[in-house]
Amino acid sequence: MLLDHDRRHAGAQPGDTAYAASQAARPSTLRRFLGGSPVGVFLRLLFLSVLVGAFMSMLGVTPGLLFWRVVDSAQDLIRFATTQLHDLTAWVIAGAIVVVPLWLIARLFAVSR
Repeated sequence: MLLDHDRRHAGAQPGDTAYAASQAARPSTLRRFLGGSPVGVFLRLLFLSVLVGAFMSMLGVTPGLLFWRVVDSAQDLIRFATTQLHDLTAWVIAGAIVVVPLWLIARLFAVSR
């Protein structure tokens, strides 16, 4: 399905004025990826970095402290997940000790009929 823009310039070839106009109207891949001009994006990121850095400094948070908090949180999450997996495995085994023999007995009675 062609868009209106593509319909107008569907037959445009490199070197045509229609082709040049269609290419000029499209932003470059870099501008589309960045969300604007590289200089404008750099200045916005610089300004936001200064604001966030000042806020972190007021709270007494350093990049190293932030990094180690993230690492410790990830380790705690992994420890919690492995503990829960261990408990789940124990529940499955305990349940299977009761369920599987009862199922087997039920199947043997069903086959004998």
